[in-house]
Amino acid sequence: MQTGLSSTASGAGFSNALTRSNDSHRGVLAAAASGLSDFIQAKGADVDRVLGICHINPELLQQPTLSLGLTNYCQVLEEAAAQSGCDNFGLHYGKQFKPQSLGLIGYIGLCSSSAETALQNVVNAFPFHQHNTLTRLVDKGDHYRFDYQVRHGSILCRRQDAELTLGMILNLLRHGLGKNWAPREVHFEHPRPQQWHEHCKVFDAPVYFDQPYNSLLIVKRDLQRAMPERDQMLLLVMQDAIRRLNADAPSQQSVTDSARSRVRQALLRGEPVLDEVAEKMGMSPSSLQRRLREQNLTFTQLVDNVRCELATHYLQQQQLPISEMALLLGYSEVSAFSRAFRRWFGVSPRQWRQTAAS
Repeated sequence: MQTGLSSTASGAGFSNALTRSNDSHRGVLAAAASGLSDFIQAKGADVDRVLGICHINPELLQQPTLSLGLTNYCQVLEEAAAQSGCDNFGLHYGKQFKPQSLGLIGYIGLCSSSAETALQNVVNAFPFHQHNTLTRLVDKGDHYRFDYQVRHGSILCRRQDAELTLGMILNLLRHGLGKNWAPREVHFEHPRPQQWHEHCKVFDAPVYFDQPYNSLLIVKRDLQRAMPERDQMLLLVMQDAIRRLNADAPSQQSVTDSARSRVRQALLRGEPVLDEVAEKMGMSPSSLQRRLREQNLTFTQLVDNVRCELATHYLQQQQLPISEMALLLGYSEVSAFSRAFRRWFGVSPRQWRQTAAS
């Protein structure tokens, strides 16, 4: 567990794309792409290159009721961070984002009667705004825990999206509670980045990494204040509009992608167990094994594949110790991780990192 402190942020959304992804027409609504191209350029990256790598048609980013595939959405933020050299790209992009720019989901929050109902209404509407994603409000007695987690099994790299989205919720709440309001704590799934002190400044609260969910801990008594632009009639119109956009059957993940997502979550607790993963998916272990066999996969191979992909992602984060990486991948000992890595790539994790950095 790692910590830090913070001040302002926002955002997540997008538009239809020219894409190879199988969820190209169902992902994230395009409204929150407002200013993305300009922001990428301001950070020193080549906009056309970033969007091209992610198979995104830039003209469609300006149409707020279209969608971008969730894989493309997360990829463009990660690619922008890599191409610009701005490791905290999502955090910075969110910091300058106003709730009014978020389209339907933003106005659902702004038109709510109080900060508490704004949070509840956004949670309820979020599945229409973004698919294959968990959002929930957990009652913890004197405070709520707002949880956010992308649950698309093909998306392993989603740090920038997480920081952007928690920033979106922060800015919405500060719109009603004042610019100096801060949550009790902020949690992120991903390991602590090198410039983590910026997160402390943005959120103005203790920030913890390597957590089960991306979360804001919010004191209940703070949420009783009325929202400045509350408008019950407009709220109903916005809620109806976002539902109508998604009236034609929400997208479904493949069993393999869903299993990958559950395995990734299980790794934080140690070695993933078939029975537990199957139960989380509402399936019997034998049914899950059968569905995986149809894709020429075993459960053990699936776990191995997820670990391999995450390992290369983590190794590119130079500040992340290899010992901590082993724990994040569900290994009880570094030696077990090192043996697996040599089997995948023929070199040790340290050698791989040195080669990649040179």
